[in-house]
Amino acid sequence: MKKVSTMAGMVLAMVSFGIYGHGSLSIDLSHPIPTFAPSGADPMKADLFKPYLDSKAVPTFGGQAVLSFAQFPTSDGYFSLGTIVLAEHHGTHLDSPGHYVNNVESLEGENKTADQRKHTHDLTADDLIGHVVLIDISGRVEMELAKNGGKPSADVSVTDFSNSSPNVITADDIAAVAKKIKNGVWLVLHTGWSKYYFSGSDFAKDPYINGFNYPGMNKAAVDKLIEIMDRKGVLIGGIIADNVGIDSGQSAVGDDDKWTNSWYAHVRLLQRGVKFVENATNLGQLAMVKNPGKCTIVVGAPKHIAGTGGPARVLALCK
Repeated sequence: MKKVSTMAGMVLAMVSFGIYGHGSLSIDLSHPIPTFAPSGADPMKADLFKPYLDSKAVPTFGGQAVLSFAQFPTSDGYFSLGTIVLAEHHGTHLDSPGHYVNNVESLEGENKTADQRKHTHDLTADDLIGHVVLIDISGRVEMELAKNGGKPSADVSVTDFSNSSPNVITADDIAAVAKKIKNGVWLVLHTGWSKYYFSGSDFAKDPYINGFNYPGMNKAAVDKLIEIMDRKGVLIGGIIADNVGIDSGQSAVGDDDKWTNSWYAHVRLLQRGVKFVENATNLGQLAMVKNPGKCTIVVGAPKHIAGTGGPARVLALCK
C-alpha cells in the first residue's frame, strides 16, 4: 500500500474531525510576509529601501524576506518565477520539536534528544491538526495597557508583563482548562499583542518586542501544563501564540544578556514533542466564535528535509 501524502492525509484528518465541507467558518491566523528586493551588495539580504507593495520590516530573529524574479518567455507572454530567501522562524511560523537542542543538563528524564525528535519532514497530518483550547487574557492585557494610554512601555513600572504579574499566561490560566487538555489539542493563547506586529522591528524600542516586556506563558504556566499532561498521560499537539515566542518576554530573555535560563517554554516543552506556532494573528476573531472548542487548527507547514520549522499558513476551521 502506498503511503498517503500529507495533503491527502490532512483531508482525511479534517473529515474525521468533522470540519471538511460546507457551513464552516474559516479564520486565517497568519500574518502576511513582507518582501523586499535583494540588496545589490548581497542578494541573500533584503534592500529595505525596495519593498514590494506596502511591505514593512517586522520583528524577526532572521533577516527580512528577499524576493527576486526571473522570466520564462513563451510566444504568448512569459511565466514570472519568484525565488524567495526566507528564514524558517520568520513571520507566522511553526517550531518543530527539533528546533531547540537541549544540553545534558536541560534534557529531562527519557525525553528525546533533538536529533531524535520530529523535524518538519517527519510531521504527519495528525501532527498539524487538532481541536482548539482557547486561553484569552486579552482583557487583562488591555487593562494594563490602559495605565499608559493604551500603549506598551518597556519599563515594567509603567506596563508590567513580568512573570510575577497577572498580565501573562499564569498557572491558574492553565489549570482553568485542565479538563480540556487532551492528546492532540492545540492551546491557543490570545493576548491581543499581534496588533503591534507591524509597528517596527527594533527589539528595544518598538512595541512588539518592547524590550522583552510582553505577555506570554510564564514559567509557572509551563510547569503547570507539564504537570497536567504527565498526570493525565497525554500530549497536546501544540501551542499557538500571538507573540514572538510562546514565552513571556521575561521568560524569553532569561536572567542576563547571555540568554541564561532563557526561552523556558522552548527548553521544557519542545523536548516533549509539543509544537509551537508563533507570531499568529486574528486570535480575537477566534475568541468571538460561540464555541472555540469546536474549531480545529490546521497548520500548513513546509515539508523540507531536516527542517526545524517553517513559515506557516495557519487556519482555524469552525463549525
